[in-house]
Amino acid sequence: MLSRRSVVLGGLALSLGPARAWAQASSEESVAAVLRERVDVGRESLGLVAGLLDGDRRSIFAHGQSGSENNRPLDADTVFEIGSITKVFTALLFADMVVRGEVSPGDPVAKFLPRDVHVPEFDGKPITLLDLATYTSGLPRLPSNFKPADKNNPYADYTVGQLYDFLAGYKLSFAPGTHYEYANLGFGLLGHALALRAGSSYEELVVSRICAPLGMDSTRIALSPSMKERLARGHDASLAPVANWDIPTLAGAGALRSTASDLFTFLDVSLGNRRTPLAAAMEMTFAERRPTGQGTPLVGQGWFISTLHNDEIVWKDGGTGGYASFVGFSTKSRRARILLSNAADYSANTRAGMHFINAAYALPRLRRQVPVDPQILASYAGRYEVTPTFILTVRPDGGRLYIQATAQREFEVFAESEAEFFYRVVDAQVSFARPEGGVAPSLTLHQNGKDMPGERLP
Repeated sequence: MLSRRSVVLGGLALSLGPARAWAQASSEESVAAVLRERVDVGRESLGLVAGLLDGDRRSIFAHGQSGSENNRPLDADTVFEIGSITKVFTALLFADMVVRGEVSPGDPVAKFLPRDVHVPEFDGKPITLLDLATYTSGLPRLPSNFKPADKNNPYADYTVGQLYDFLAGYKLSFAPGTHYEYANLGFGLLGHALALRAGSSYEELVVSRICAPLGMDSTRIALSPSMKERLARGHDASLAPVANWDIPTLAGAGALRSTASDLFTFLDVSLGNRRTPLAAAMEMTFAERRPTGQGTPLVGQGWFISTLHNDEIVWKDGGTGGYASFVGFSTKSRRARILLSNAADYSANTRAGMHFINAAYALPRLRRQVPVDPQILASYAGRYEVTPTFILTVRPDGGRLYIQATAQREFEVFAESEAEFFYRVVDAQVSFARPEGGVAPSLTLHQNGKDMPGERLP
C-alpha cells in the first residue's frame, strides 16, 4: 500500500497525505477529467489507472472497470501487462551487470550465446550488448521467421531454436551502432543473453537483481495467486476482451506485468529519490544517448528522451494485445507519471502520459465513434496504393472496418463519419473518397502531419 497518496474514483478525491503547494489541485482535477473522458466519452479504454509522483507525494487516480471476473475496483495494486516497459528493466539488468563487472558494453552478444550460434556482423563489426540496449543493433524489429499460430498470443510459440536460426541466416544492412530501429527482437535477444550469462531464467534475473532489492513484489512474468486476483482484464481497441500474452523466448522485450504501486518505486529510483545499489546502473541507462534519425526523441538504454518544450522527459511506453502503459519523468521539474490502461489504446495513452508530465505536450483529440451502414463500408473494400511499396488493404466485416498496411498487422479503424475513420493503436486517420460506381476510388492516410493519398488498385 502507498503511504502518501490521493485516490480519485468517480470524481471524488480523498487526500491521504500532505500536499505540496504548487499547482497540485488543478493538476489532479485535470488528470481525473482526462481519465473520465477517455473511458466514458471516447471509449478508448475500459479502465485507467494514473499515478503522479511529485517529490514525496504520490497520487493515484482510477476510473472505469477492471473487466475481471471478480470485478475488483481499479487501484494502485491492480495488475496490468506493461509490454515494452519491460525493455527498461532489461536495460537496467544490463547496466547492473556492467557495474558488477560481469559484462562490458562493448562485448559482442555472440560471446554469451552457445558457440555454434552464428550472429551476423557487418564488415567484421559485431553486434554488441550496448547496440542491443540502444536499439541500434542493425537487426529488424521482428525476425522474418516470426509466424505466430495464434495472432491473439503472437509470441507464445516462438522458440529459442527459431531465434538462433534467424540470426544464422540474417544479413545486416547497417553497421551495428549506426542505425536506429525499434527492437523487440533486439531486446528479446539482450534479455536472453544476459540470462545465459547469469545462469538463470530472465524472470529470475529480474526478480533477484531488481524486484527483490527494491521491494517490488507485484512485478513478475508468472502471476502469483495474489496477482491473478488483482489482474485487470485486457481488451482490444474495440473494447472486446482478449487473452493475455505469453512471451517465453523474447521475454526481455515485453513479458512483465506490474502495478502502479511497483512502478512508483521504480520511478523513485530512476529519479534518484532513493539511494539503492541500483542507483549507478539506473543513471547509466539514460546517460548513453543515440539519435533516432527522426528528430526528438533520442534513445538511451531502453528509455526514450524527448527534449521539446524547454524540458527533458525520460519515458517509455508499452502495449500488448489488451493493454497500454506509460512511465516517464522530467529531469527538470522532477515530475513522474504512470498511466496504465486495460485496452489497446497505445497512442492516446502515451500522449496523455506525456501531457501529465508537461502540459505543453498536447492531449490527443478525443474522437467519438459513430455507426456506419455496412453497405457503405462494403464500398471501401479493396487495395489502395499509397506508394509502390506501401499498400493499404481494406476489409469490411459487417459493421466494422479493418486496414492492413504492407508488412504490418491488420488493425480495426473506427468511424467518425461515413467517410472518416481513425485508428486507436496509432495517431493516424483514413478518409475515403465518395464511392463511384459502388466503390471508393481512393483514400487518404493522415499521419505525422502528412496527407498521403492512395488510389484503388484494380
